[in-house]
Amino acid sequence: MTTRLHIVKKRPDVKPVILEIEGLSKGFGTNGPAQPRVLEHISFSARRGEMICILGRSGCGKSTLLKILAGFLPPSSGSVRLKGRPVDRPGPDRCVVFQEDALFPWLTVRENIAFGLKGRGMDHRDQQREVDRFLSLVGLADFEDFLPQDISGGMKQRVSLARVLILQPEVLLMDEPFAALDAQTREEMQNLLLDLWERLSHTVVFVTHDVNEAVLLADRIILLEKDPGRIREDITIDLPRPRKKESDRYFDHCRSMMAKINQV
Repeated sequence: MTTRLHIVKKRPDVKPVILEIEGLSKGFGTNGPAQPRVLEHISFSARRGEMICILGRSGCGKSTLLKILAGFLPPSSGSVRLKGRPVDRPGPDRCVVFQEDALFPWLTVRENIAFGLKGRGMDHRDQQREVDRFLSLVGLADFEDFLPQDISGGMKQRVSLARVLILQPEVLLMDEPFAALDAQTREEMQNLLLDLWERLSHTVVFVTHDVNEAVLLADRIILLEKDPGRIREDITIDLPRPRKKESDRYFDHCRSMMAKINQV
């Protein structure tokens, strides 16, 4: 008697879609069919824990798209849904990190990070433990009593990251947050973001015009063309993590992406 072994391949862990953008368009100025469109027919989705980069040239509507996802701007048509619920206003389930920090200059690093926890009914000791945890996660435990004016630009962005992530948002929205930093600090912040993303498993939508940054960070790159802003291509980046910038595959992805963006 012959015994046959049936090998069952384990299915990959496919995480649920939590953010859905369908047929989204945005125009400014005169209403009606002749209204100039900044964005047109944008549709894509994001799964839980996915890192998506929105890549495109200046003026293609990247920041406008992010503001709509945040609930700061209404779309002219189409919809945004988070976990099945319409997005029509800002909310704690979506937090934004901008290029310019929005820290309160009169509050210390610790107080800035703790600010969003006020009014959440959290026990004071639990609140302080959470602040301690995030100070440690972003490497600022030794700077907790400093004011924003006394720390570097990179440190300010660390505070900005901690201040939003301590709220445990479903989606982290980032609008070119490292663009104003010097090259070394920018690389440090990219690595910190990846480390926090691995630890906390939040969904990230990251706007950038930097091809190398997009290839380093993204699971997928949404490439936008302009006039009006449309999705040119939705590209999966199949490089293993952690990514090695000196590898041939990384260089090939960057070169391919640069060729694509030069065509839009």
